[in-house]
Amino acid sequence: MDARAKTAEDLLEVLHDGRPVRPVRGTRAADLDARRVLAWWTGFRDQVLARRGELDGVAATLVETVLAADDEVGALPPGAPPADLFGAVARGAGRVQGPLQPLARWFGELSQACSGDVGTRELALAAEHVGVAGTGGGAPVLRAMAPAARALADADAAGVPAVSALTAAYRAAADGARGTVHEGSVDPVALTVAWFFERGTVV
Repeated sequence: MDARAKTAEDLLEVLHDGRPVRPVRGTRAADLDARRVLAWWTGFRDQVLARRGELDGVAATLVETVLAADDEVGALPPGAPPADLFGAVARGAGRVQGPLQPLARWFGELSQACSGDVGTRELALAAEHVGVAGTGGGAPVLRAMAPAARALADADAAGVPAVSALTAAYRAAADGARGTVHEGSVDPVALTVAWFFERGTVV
């Protein structure tokens, strides 16, 4: 592996207390309940805040987006269902005009798709518009999100459980993010999207 590829791999690595976090590859329950969805969100929030120093040039906007979303999540009653949590994230993140707007819209779509726990079908339904928007590349956020959306659709067609679907989405997002490498650094917006999907694999 050349130095540029190794740098990209290091940036994409998800950390917890300074140590790498590895996907569990679908070994947990098939669907994500409210507790696990909240753990997914808080893990992503903590990842962005802890590693903001790696988000060159857009750290302030990305952190503002995550904190605005987290304020909405914090106002929810304990045990709020996944649809409410995703809706809260969408409202908060949507208030910040920045490069994560497609991700905020995805949360809104996911809120509409969920009637209970979150399965692969709901993840794929929410991702449909992202795959269309990302056709042909474009903005860095879509360079990571569009491949992830296609992976979720494929996972739904194959009937795999949610964590396995998110593992596939993470790998696709990471590959898309690696395609944004410039002078040894992954685009920070694409990197953030890859972190988001990987955090969904470890709840």
